Amino acid sequence: MTLRPVLFILVLLQLVWSGGSTLAAESEDPLVFDDVPLKDMIQHPDWFKESFLDLQDDLQEALANGKRGIIVYFGQKRCPYCRQLMEVNFKQPDIVKYTRENFDVIAIDIWSPEEVTDPAGNTMSQRDYALKMRTNFTPSLVFYDKDGNIALRLRGYYPPYQFRAALEYVAGEHYKRERFNVYLARGDSTLRFEAEDMVEEDFFLPPPYNLDRSRFPGERPLAVFFEQGNCHACDILHTQLLRQPAIQELFGSFESVQLNMRSTDPVITPDGKRISAREWANSLGVFYAPTLIFFDENGREIIRVESVVHFFRLRNVLNYVLTKGYLSHPSFQLWRSADRNR
Repeated sequence: MTLRPVLFILVLLQLVWSGGSTLAAESEDPLVFDDVPLKDMIQHPDWFKESFLDLQDDLQEALANGKRGIIVYFGQKRCPYCRQLMEVNFKQPDIVKYTRENFDVIAIDIWSPEEVTDPAGNTMSQRDYALKMRTNFTPSLVFYDKDGNIALRLRGYYPPYQFRAALEYVAGEHYKRERFNVYLARGDSTLRFEAEDMVEEDFFLPPPYNLDRSRFPGERPLAVFFEQGNCHACDILHTQLLRQPAIQELFGSFESVQLNMRSTDPVITPDGKRISAREWANSLGVFYAPTLIFFDENGREIIRVESVVHFFRLRNVLNYVLTKGYLSHPSFQLWRSADRNR
């Protein structure tokens, strides 16, 4: 089975943004859900591979069965974003069929002390493996190709149309020719993205966008919102999440700017480069709108949120940055594990 990625992505995007999508009919809106930790544990699909967690063996078995590689799923037992992946994406027959035809999926618990052997032959706990793969947000998916190389990482939950694109990107070996953000942008190329279509906030700094912190540090950390016009996920961010008083109060401690990731608006980046917003987004590998990237007072990137996000996750990220938790815990996962009640 071969999908036509550019046309396929474009049609799906247009359907979703038009408000009349089949996806919406099947699963209502996959972007709208409560991200409070679940009371009940998540159940994986019965077609996930029952693995002894030797990923070298799993990869060889997948290849022997004519598959393109393996997907390692990093999750938590009560993660609402993981539930969306299981209950929305993995309930769509075409996604399930295409995934099973091309990959074996192996589940990892990011808190488990049980051992796993990665495709390079290194043995460690599942928790340490998750840290090594920098899975700040669950679900995270790491796609390994036939040679045991990482073809793509997805950190967080993505709606079905982008998840389908990720599957095709790896199965079709497009990763050998172009980055994922470039691949997706080709699917968006016939759509118009106008700056005036974006929802603005009172706390956004106006242009010109001089974000240079290479010579003199900023007084506050910096939040850069990469968005685009005709963006359903961006609309949800602004009309729901950014209307929460607690979130608005936290953003009051940041310098925040909104950039159209498709525009040629000039920007001076935190490291002092003069570049367009589009060029900067491309250089950062931004592919999902909205993507929020957080920088410290000296212009160093701390963390980014490049997938679907809701109240509890964003609040935790903002607190991680504002309390400078990254100084003692470079990994957001480690910071969260230090106080699971945050």
